[in-house]
Amino acid sequence: MLSILKKEINAFFNSLTGYIIVMLFLLGVGMFMWVFTPTIFDTKVADMSLLFDIAPYVYLFIIPAITMKMLAEEQKSGTLEWLLTKPLSELQLLMGKYLAALSLVVMALIPTIVFYVSIHLLGTPVGNIDSSAVLGSYLGLFLLAMIFTAVGIFSSSVTENQVVAFVLGIFLNLFLFSWMQYISDLFAKSEYSFMLRQLGLEYHYYAISMGVIDTRNVIFLLSVAAFFLLATRLMLVKRKW
Repeated sequence: MLSILKKEINAFFNSLTGYIIVMLFLLGVGMFMWVFTPTIFDTKVADMSLLFDIAPYVYLFIIPAITMKMLAEEQKSGTLEWLLTKPLSELQLLMGKYLAALSLVVMALIPTIVFYVSIHLLGTPVGNIDSSAVLGSYLGLFLLAMIFTAVGIFSSSVTENQVVAFVLGIFLNLFLFSWMQYISDLFAKSEYSFMLRQLGLEYHYYAISMGVIDTRNVIFLLSVAAFFLLATRLMLVKRKW
C-alpha cells in the first residue's frame, strides 16, 4: 500500500498537476473570501463562513479532477490487471490510491490556515473569532473530502474514460451533497421532509460546522465514505475475476 501511495503522490508532484490543483483550490476560495462581494470586509464579521460555504463546491470539481485517472487510466492501459496479479490485495491497492488523493486534498486545505490567522489578527479586538466553529468546519470539510475522494475513486473504477469518471464524480458528489436538500424541499409539507434532508451530506456538514461535534454526524459521514470504498473494492474484485 505504501508503495502505491508514494507512487501516486510522486506522480502528482513530478508534473504540474498537483501544483495546479492546489493553486486552483486556494485561488477559488481565496477570491470569494477576499475579492468577490460580499467579502469579510463587507460583512465586517470576523468569521470564515465564506470559506466553508464555498469550499464544498470547489471540491466538487477539484477532487474528481484528482481521482478521475486513478483507476480509469490503469484500466485503459491494462496495468490494473497486472497490479492485481501482484502480491497486493485489492484493499491495499485501493487504499494506496485513496490516501494519495486525500493527501493532496489535505495539502490544498492546510494553507487556508493563513486565512484564519489573518482574520484572527484583523478582528476587533484581536482574536474575535469563534475558533471552535472554525475547528468544527475544518473537521466537516475533511470528512467531506473523505467522501468526495471515495466517490471519485469509485467513479474512476467503473469506466476506462477519464472524462466520464470526472463527470460522474461531479454528478454523484453534487447529488449526495445538495440535491437531497432540494428533494426534501419538494416534500416540505410532508413528514418525510426532515428525514430526506438528513440523508444529504449538506445537513451533516453544516451541523458539524456549528462547532458542536455530534458523533452521529461524524459516523454518518464516515459511513458514506466507507460505503463507496467498499463499492470500489467490489469493482476491483470483479475486475480480478
